[in-house]
Amino acid sequence: MRATILQSVFPQDTNSLGTLFAGTLVGWMDKAAAYAAMRRVGGPVVTRAMEEIGFRIPLRLGELVEVDAQVISAGTTSMRVRVDVWREDLAATERELCVQGHFTMVAVGADGRPVPVPAESPDLGG
Repeated sequence: MRATILQSVFPQDTNSLGTLFAGTLVGWMDKAAAYAAMRRVGGPVVTRAMEEIGFRIPLRLGELVEVDAQVISAGTTSMRVRVDVWREDLAATERELCVQGHFTMVAVGADGRPVPVPAESPDLGG
């Protein structure tokens, strides 16, 4: 399962150097990871861990940012989600990978307790 979010970097999202605050970006990444995991389980999830977030290239004011999350594995109650962050130069029609990270998401029931991740159905597209 996948989920993609598109965002623009606005002035309120940047520091004094005109680059995106890391905390804002991590929030976008967390949302995309949650959406991909929710699609996979068909219900709510919570974030258990954020790992290996590598910032390679700064994201700047005015850039279009694509946050792409994909569930890459599932356990009993948790899923590992890889999140890739791309910046796009619309004028040059070029994309560049800027940030990658891995998130562990846990499927939860209405009571907030972990529940099993269902077996993946072939029609979900994994």
